[in-house]
Amino acid sequence: MGKYCYDFPRPAVSADCVVFGFDGEDMYVLLIERGKDPYKGKWAFPGGFMNMDETAGQCAIRELAEETGVDGLYLEQLGAFSDVNRDPRGRVISVVFYALVKVLDIRPVAGDDAAGARWFRLKDIPSLAFDHDLILSKAVERLKTIMESGNGLARMTGGQFSESELQKFKVICSCIQNRPC
Repeated sequence: MGKYCYDFPRPAVSADCVVFGFDGEDMYVLLIERGKDPYKGKWAFPGGFMNMDETAGQCAIRELAEETGVDGLYLEQLGAFSDVNRDPRGRVISVVFYALVKVLDIRPVAGDDAAGARWFRLKDIPSLAFDHDLILSKAVERLKTIMESGNGLARMTGGQFSESELQKFKVICSCIQNRPC
C-alpha cells in the first residue's frame, strides 16, 4: 500500500522566509527574483513547497539555503497564509517564518530557481509576487510588536546586535507603518 487515497482535494503546503536585515542605520528585506513562472522576473520571499518528509520549519531552512545560500539563521514562525487564490498554480497554504540579522553578515547568492537574490531597503521594496505584500505587512507588524515589548527580542537576535544598535532599531521600528515612512 503506502499511498494515501482521499475523497477530498488536498492543498499544497509551502514555507516562505521574511529575513529582515539591519545595518545600524536602515532596515532591509532579503528578496529573490523569481526565475520561473508564475511571476517570473518579480521579487518574492525565498520559499517553496514542502517535501513529504520535512516539517514546515525544515522546509523554510532548506528553501532559504537553496535560493539564497543563507543558512544557520534563527527563524521564528509568523503564521499561515491561506487565501484561496494566493497562488495561480492551485490551492497553496504557506507557513511563513521571519528572522532579523545584520545585513553585513549575510551575502545572498541566487540559487535553485531564483534568478537573483539581494537586499532591498524596506522603504524601497518593489511590488511583490503572490500575496507577499500582505505577508510583509504582517511581518513588519510583528517586528514592531517585538521591538516595542522586548518580548522575544533576545531570542530572535541571538546577541548579534549591541544595545545602541537595538536602540536605533527601535527608533526605526517606531516609525514604520504598514510600509515604511
